[in-house]
Amino acid sequence: MTKIAILTSGGDAPGMNAAIRAIVHSAQHNQYDCIGFFHGYNGLLNDEWQTLTHRDVANVLQFGGTILKSARCRAMCEPQGPKQAVNTLRKHQIDALIVIGGDGSFRGLEAIKAHWEGQVIGLPGTIDNDLAGTDNTIGFATAVTTATHAIDKIRDTANAFERVFIVEVMGRHSGHIAFHVGLATGAEAILSFENCDSADTKQQLDRLINQIQVQQQYNHDSFVIVLAENLWPGGPQALKAQLAEQADIESAVCVLGHIQRGGSPAPEDRLLATELGLEAVNAVTDNRTGIMIGKQGTALHDVPLSHAINAAKPVDARWIKAQHDVLTEYLVKHRK
Repeated sequence: MTKIAILTSGGDAPGMNAAIRAIVHSAQHNQYDCIGFFHGYNGLLNDEWQTLTHRDVANVLQFGGTILKSARCRAMCEPQGPKQAVNTLRKHQIDALIVIGGDGSFRGLEAIKAHWEGQVIGLPGTIDNDLAGTDNTIGFATAVTTATHAIDKIRDTANAFERVFIVEVMGRHSGHIAFHVGLATGAEAILSFENCDSADTKQQLDRLINQIQVQQQYNHDSFVIVLAENLWPGGPQALKAQLAEQADIESAVCVLGHIQRGGSPAPEDRLLATELGLEAVNAVTDNRTGIMIGKQGTALHDVPLSHAINAAKPVDARWIKAQHDVLTEYLVKHRK
């Protein structure tokens, strides 16, 4: 009988439980055995597992996090790590390993593939939306929704005091969350990897000061800056200090942080995770391997793991242009 193993690795993402649920239900439908390893690759190395049935995944898709827990595993970066993982897979006579995670998780999957004869299949589970070959990753829609609701609340306070707020959002080295949230909240400025050179911030700072001064002098309104994490040298506190030092502009900082990972997954993430989970089991049946299951438009398709990890996935250039030319340049053009 075919035997499938599942693990969730790296940063948790809302919707991971929905993906686990879909895999388990589909496995049972196809009369496959299914086990889950706990704590990401650590559980695989340490042989922490349990059999999964439909009872184990009942009423889980509405919860964030992951019932299999997650972790980052340094041992998988060492030469012996993948070999030890393969020993565990062979011990349990696993035919296919499905990993739900991001690029680091997929690098581990590729390392296992180099030493193992079984099937390896990845599902894109990361709020950062930085994996190529899929429009959205599991968790991205929820993170954007959570951050949008938070900034809507911040805007109320900002408006009341005509304040400048710097709101840092997650994304690691990807600007997808920053741009989507900035556009969804009508932020006056979006600072991200796609439109800001972190090696030379002087021009961006001058432009930002100009925009804020126009807003405060002529519109008497709030000014929200959505800042991508890991972008501005010194982070949002450094930007706050520079605004004060160079233009006597007071601002408040709000780092949304891990709140963006938590909470009940949005319907979009539940549906995407379910689709991808079902297709992962179809891939097992069809003997497809070395792939990530992605979705572009309405079509599910196989993406080579190496492409998903290494290919660039920039924010849509149309949004960047629209934000620069139309949605925020008004503040500068109408100074007089």
